[in-house]
Amino acid sequence: MAIRVMLVDDQVLLRTGFRMVLAAQPDMEVVAEAGDGVEALEVLRGTAVDVVLMDVRMPKLDGVETTRRICMDENPPKVLILTTFDLDEYAFSGLKAGASGFMLKDVPPGELLGAIRAVHSGDAVVAPSTTRRLLDRFAPMLPSSGKEPQLAELGRLTEREREVMILVAHGLSNGEIAARLVLSEATVKTHVGRILTKLNLRDRVQVVVLAYETGLVRAGGGAA
Repeated sequence: MAIRVMLVDDQVLLRTGFRMVLAAQPDMEVVAEAGDGVEALEVLRGTAVDVVLMDVRMPKLDGVETTRRICMDENPPKVLILTTFDLDEYAFSGLKAGASGFMLKDVPPGELLGAIRAVHSGDAVVAPSTTRRLLDRFAPMLPSSGKEPQLAELGRLTEREREVMILVAHGLSNGEIAARLVLSEATVKTHVGRILTKLNLRDRVQVVVLAYETGLVRAGGGAA
């Protein structure tokens, strides 16, 4: 079955370009488009979508708030934030709102297609190391909310799970974590899965965001 994609951007020309690229793929189909967040939410009520390509700067309702509302639904589509500038603070906010990743609008077509497939398969398309670079810059500027409940949630982790979470937040892959902790990669994968379940997180990117929000990992530095 083809991946059902929705394009959300106030620039018609940009949507047209993305639609042409996606239409040439046998495993993708553009099933919906919207020019702002309000329209996107309305369309999603009656359209089955797997992945949303979401612009951040739009009239009426921006992409960050739209993403937050989408991700509040049960079994929501995956959201891939599209931003004009690298290390954009909107991308940071989009990750906090529940997006599975972010990419630049001028990304090569092959990378965009790979990102859509990765998001659809359940992966986060932004490498944790890239997310950390983003957070190093913007985390001190953007206050988080609900920090106390989040700190309480971290208390549910075992010592080993906490250790694995810190290494995930530093951008290490499962294989790198396994080598660092002298564990099998399968064991590390199990630990990561338990972390996601216990903390009610969707993917590794959200693990990194939470690690920063709670102070488990400091911007520009190591573990707390």
